[in-house]
Amino acid sequence: MERWFINMKKADFYGIAEKYDISPIIARIIRNREIISEEEIDFYLNGTIADLYDGMLMKDMDRAVEILAEKIREEKPIRIIGDYDIDGVNATYILQSGLSELGGKVDIDIPDRIKDGYGLNQTLIDRAIDAGIDTIITCDNGIAAYDEIAYGHEKGLTIIVTDHHEVPFEMIDDEKCYMLPPADAVVDIKRPDCEYPFKKLCGAAVAYKMIEALFNMMMRDPEDVDYLMENVAIATIGDVVDLEGENRVFAKQGLEMLKRTKNEGLKALMECTSINVDKLKSYDIAFVLGPCINASGRLDTAKRALSLLNARTPDEAMRLANELKCLNDERKDMTERGKKAAIEMVETTDLINDKVLVIYLPDIHESIAGIIASKVKERFYRPTIIFTKVENGVKGSGRSTDEYDMFEQLNKYRDMFTKFGGHKAAVGASMKEENLEKFRKAINDVCPLTDEQIQEKVLIDMELPFGYVTKDLVEQLKVIEPCGKGNKTPLFVAKDLQVIDYRRLGKNRNGLKCKVKDQTGIEFDAVSWEDVDALEQLIMEKGQLTFTFFPSINNFDGEIQLRIKNFR
Repeated sequence: MERWFINMKKADFYGIAEKYDISPIIARIIRNREIISEEEIDFYLNGTIADLYDGMLMKDMDRAVEILAEKIREEKPIRIIGDYDIDGVNATYILQSGLSELGGKVDIDIPDRIKDGYGLNQTLIDRAIDAGIDTIITCDNGIAAYDEIAYGHEKGLTIIVTDHHEVPFEMIDDEKCYMLPPADAVVDIKRPDCEYPFKKLCGAAVAYKMIEALFNMMMRDPEDVDYLMENVAIATIGDVVDLEGENRVFAKQGLEMLKRTKNEGLKALMECTSINVDKLKSYDIAFVLGPCINASGRLDTAKRALSLLNARTPDEAMRLANELKCLNDERKDMTERGKKAAIEMVETTDLINDKVLVIYLPDIHESIAGIIASKVKERFYRPTIIFTKVENGVKGSGRSTDEYDMFEQLNKYRDMFTKFGGHKAAVGASMKEENLEKFRKAINDVCPLTDEQIQEKVLIDMELPFGYVTKDLVEQLKVIEPCGKGNKTPLFVAKDLQVIDYRRLGKNRNGLKCKVKDQTGIEFDAVSWEDVDALEQLIMEKGQLTFTFFPSINNFDGEIQLRIKNFR
């Protein structure tokens, strides 16, 4: 059962509206996102790349760029080792492009999800040694690879870590003892001694900051690599980090740059997925482009996605883009089957009583465990970890709710895992199959979540009478974009609406469109693509609705249409 809450934040909305030439409705929405001071409001509305923090504020950044500058001058071979997801692929591309432009002798390696698993491992290090590599740079991984980095050092490698994940720790006498890997430089905003003011960057953003700092160090204009900000935007949105502070600037600026990108691969991917480039939004990255890039690392090799970014001709780019789209279509079918199996398992077994869902689906492809976990979490609003069978045990991917720090809670059971890492909202873990049920019971026995906290909380910006829903308001709402985690699409509520008529939509009848009228007689079309069976049943029983919504302009007739999110 959802719990609805209307935000009741206090502020001088009319004063804010007048000062910044916005609607009082927009002022209320901004205040609901905890944007309070004049400086914060101005940055939210008008922040640019000129307002971003200097990457040299990151701990070890000075050491990292000094090492890299020396390696470039000495023409030492450098290998970038990234991750196989959208953040890792774009971080790898950013480092590869920036170092190459500075004359670096650079190549890349990305682990295979199935053969290598996540992050740096001994096989990757041995491959680098066999190839005569002098220096390894990790991106979007490395912070948890203590033993592997120690091994690489013993073999004479120089190793630089760039990451954004939590630093592993052990609890000793009720104190966290952090285990920083013994690299030559460790650039990670999450390390406790890093004083960088903004802690929510993705791995690609950390990589971008390093390239900027290196360009400055080598007396080159960092504006020469501004084009890489579009890759930061793709990674920021696709990796689902909070779209606030610096991330908001990266996403906003990068989306604008993507509309006129010179990258052949990105142009081809937008074309073959039928994205309207002129109206490109964060949604297109999160639900269209991003999944195609991720599909490469899930079902094939992430090197294919990197090849797309490096494509030199339109023909090569289109061939690779179509391959990624086909992989993503296959991934969607596999995910749907896995989701249905997981939901059925929860609803028909004792799992329904657990506050943390630990689900074993031995036959699914391990690459889609995280997506299924996310969808099950959304269905039941409980932290969810999906495990699948692998060669040496079981491997799981978890997704959490806002109320549950999954990394910290699972960290208590490190001894059960053969591999573990992640952050508050998402983790990866491997273990022996015989430990799985023991782990499920243990994690639930000490779960701090209350019954209320496993009920989804719907935060509504305000009740909005239909008389205020105008095309001018829809236009003004664009200042809130880009929307996503940490800066959600505005949500309004309208109560006691009469349903005049309704009909199903779509080839699979998975949508519903209705015409609704408020108590003053104002009518709008409204559409839903979520839980439409329940919505239709409610309309038939009551003939009226209360729902949350977001207004937009229908592309077909140019009229206002309300997108229904929740209803009762």
